[in-house]
Amino acid sequence: MSILRILTPLALIALLAFLLSRIDLDALQSAFSQVSAVHVIAGLALVQVQIVVSALRWRFTAARLGGSFPISLAIREYYVASFLNQSLPGGVAGDAIRAFRMRSAGPGGWKAPAKAVLFERLSGQMAFFLLALVGLFVWPLVLGGETEGRQAFHLVLGFFLIAAVIAVCIFVARRRLTWVTRIMGDVTDVFLRDRALLVQSGTSLLIVSTYVATFFIASDAVGAPLPWEAALTIVPLCLIAMLIPAGFGGWGTREAAAMALWPIMGASAAEGLAASIIYGGLSLAGALPGLALLSLEAIKARPRRA
Repeated sequence: MSILRILTPLALIALLAFLLSRIDLDALQSAFSQVSAVHVIAGLALVQVQIVVSALRWRFTAARLGGSFPISLAIREYYVASFLNQSLPGGVAGDAIRAFRMRSAGPGGWKAPAKAVLFERLSGQMAFFLLALVGLFVWPLVLGGETEGRQAFHLVLGFFLIAAVIAVCIFVARRRLTWVTRIMGDVTDVFLRDRALLVQSGTSLLIVSTYVATFFIASDAVGAPLPWEAALTIVPLCLIAMLIPAGFGGWGTREAAAMALWPIMGASAAEGLAASIIYGGLSLAGALPGLALLSLEAIKARPRRA
């Protein structure tokens, strides 16, 4: 495991070095020079919507699992977690710290908050993959050709077959394993019971939309406006690439994906790299209130000198 942890970031660095060696640095500089204040303000505003709605989704999820805490606390902790997710290795450290920091919010220590964080993140990832799944039907429009259309149909069909097999396995296992029954009960409470599906799907789709819109703004800022098809094809793949725990908060994997995918839409790899860097910068800058909150906590906890 320790060797894998070392080799994974090294492989990522090697891949980025190879891709950067093929980038026109003048084109990259030209792309950055086009960024305007309007793009930055719009991107930062979207990040605030993203974090606040995510915090509300988390609070709703925790309430369905028996937890309760104020909206202000949910928003504050989500800012902290968002900043840490983007500045610590793996991209999920902030979520783990969020669960730990909430250990005193109710009975049972950290386990109940950890479950709420896990289900809340699952809701978001399901929306990501649903967007990418819909995109399979759009890829033929991007690539062109009847063959690509058939391949997309087969991929979607295969996805639903695998999902059906997993559902059957869970149904069979829940009769034999009590922990599976407990998890399925939690899933029902969080996602299905009392119009929960409406809330979860609505908030998750809104959050994913802010991710996509921020990428569109970032790409437009560097002079590479994206067509609507990108919202269902290359952008979801870039966002999913961020889930690979090889770097810091998606940095590296996202850039590599953008450099490879942007040329499909007629842009250059340099513009894809620039757009991805601007996206990452907007996301990190938008989460800086989390750093401010951590700094204030550190100042308050520091013992005063006599």
